[in-house]
Amino acid sequence: MEIHTDTELKTMTTEEREAYFDRQVNWVVAYAYKNSPAMRDKLEKAGIEPDQIRGVKDLEKIPITKKEDLIALQKIAPPFGDLLGVAPDDIRSIFISPGPVYDAVGDETYARVARIFRTVGFKKGDIVLNTFAYHLVPAGLMMHEAFSSFGVKVLPTGVGNTELQVQIMHDLNVTGYVGTPSFLMNLIKKAEELGYDFKRDFSIKLAFVGAEMFPDSMRHIFEHMYGITCSQTYGIADIGLLGCECVEKSGFHIPEELFVEIVDPMTGKQLEPGQIGEVVVTPFEKTRPVIRYGTGDLSLFTDELCACGQKSRRLLRIAGRVGDLVKVRGMFIIPKELSDALQQYPQVMSYQAVVRREGHRDDLTLKIELESDDVNREKLSEDILQAVSTACRVKFDKVEWVGKGTIPEDRKIVLDERTWE
Repeated sequence: MEIHTDTELKTMTTEEREAYFDRQVNWVVAYAYKNSPAMRDKLEKAGIEPDQIRGVKDLEKIPITKKEDLIALQKIAPPFGDLLGVAPDDIRSIFISPGPVYDAVGDETYARVARIFRTVGFKKGDIVLNTFAYHLVPAGLMMHEAFSSFGVKVLPTGVGNTELQVQIMHDLNVTGYVGTPSFLMNLIKKAEELGYDFKRDFSIKLAFVGAEMFPDSMRHIFEHMYGITCSQTYGIADIGLLGCECVEKSGFHIPEELFVEIVDPMTGKQLEPGQIGEVVVTPFEKTRPVIRYGTGDLSLFTDELCACGQKSRRLLRIAGRVGDLVKVRGMFIIPKELSDALQQYPQVMSYQAVVRREGHRDDLTLKIELESDDVNREKLSEDILQAVSTACRVKFDKVEWVGKGTIPEDRKIVLDERTWE
């Protein structure tokens, strides 16, 4: 595994970068075949020997691994599905993503995140409010430790306690924010309700936002009304951060510690710049060397030189989802988990989760048709909301009772009605 400094990576010529990625792909496939039983089995079933994968283009020969594959592998060989490429004692952290999937993380991932933060502009001496969750999922703790590795002070606040967080931001002269853009907006509005002039009374100048859509209208408010430079990130729970914006805001720069393909979702064949397809990622790491992980996200890339000077490939935008998974407030709702949670309620005849956008917040409503009206709707609503919120790990806002036949038989279990200006 090659490790380069930031300067070396930025100064590589196009030919040097192509050769670098070919060597890294060759290395990680050979390493995974030797050290990760699940990846070796995957290659052998496809009739592939490691020496057949000489570079980036040869990745097309390898089947894509999906989220469902990780879940199945871990059921067969708990807890990590024979995916590890190192001894269990060498794992640094274990996180849980929906499925559940036990994500083993090593030092390589933390180093990648730290490099991204430095590229965005965070520096030693900054004080950052980290509002991403610290429980189960990787975002909060992973970002915390990455910041700490190069001298950034981190306040592990998570979400909630809005008024207290406003006081913390003010009293400690917080200079940076990490979290969803909607929660940053909530903090600003709360500060104004409390009588502050946010731009004058607070020190936040840099925000690293992600886990939900970030409309241009919201970015304009942050940057032009409040003087907060925003960098949007793109990442997934099972791999970590896959890209971030630079000062040009012209797409997500992909870090050199992994390789991202855009592929035809049906064939797995690599697509050219400008063509929309599924984001498939291969991280160059030893801890869990998953080859060709299909994110389910749709995007397109460009390899044109960015005005900022970085030569890395860029994802231009996230265009949607390959399947039916819908992300709400940073968490994917898996239809099966919702269905499993509702099976315990025989009174429920049909159901559908509906996601709407209310101001700067995702609103999650569960529509329900009942077998009979002879039920205590208030009590049943409370029980169902608790059950589905726990199962999906995102809070449902309300139950909406609808008449029989209202929900179509061929409905999507999770219907996304959000629009983005």
